[in-house]
Amino acid sequence: MTRPSIAPSSGGSDSGCLSGSGRCSWPNVTNSASSNGTPQAADATLGKARCGGDAVGPNPTDRAKNGTKKSLLVDGQGGPLAIVVAAANVNDHLLLEETFAACVVERPASESGQAEQLCLDAGYDNAPSREVVAASGYQGHIRSGSEVPPTPGAKRYPARRWVVERTIAWLSRCRGLLIRYEKKAANYLGLLRLACALLWYRRLAAADCIES
Repeated sequence: MTRPSIAPSSGGSDSGCLSGSGRCSWPNVTNSASSNGTPQAADATLGKARCGGDAVGPNPTDRAKNGTKKSLLVDGQGGPLAIVVAAANVNDHLLLEETFAACVVERPASESGQAEQLCLDAGYDNAPSREVVAASGYQGHIRSGSEVPPTPGAKRYPARRWVVERTIAWLSRCRGLLIRYEKKAANYLGLLRLACALLWYRRLAAADCIES
């Protein structure tokens, strides 16, 4: 079944955030920052779509008003690797495969030969999500919807999924992204990808300051 979502194409100027300018492209800046060997995380978030348009649907958390959904994949430090846009009423797990396919950089081969780690919340606790995760070469760490708090003294693992939620919060600080005003989903996606590139540039700039 074809879902109403917008994702980056596999080639051409659409794979960069500023097409044709040559000054700022998301894939180029992402390649400049090393993120190998860290667990990745993915999540989706809902937002308002005031003006309607394509890839818009009833928001189940906003009295069925027009809404849109953003599905995001990040590295272990929160650097955005992929983002897609869909209608608000599309389930998170249905966007997982498209989100992996929209990754702007080629995934490097694992030096240890082990699958990359991927952290997901309980919204992906279902068989289709596990199949997509395994088929994409990831080892999934999916929070169970029936998970109970750990007992005192039990072994605990460090939290890793929070980085994607932090990146979503960073993107939401942009007023033009928090609420979608673009009728064309491709235009809204372009703004999101520009914001993702700016996040990477800020990370590189901060790294340069530390080294100097």
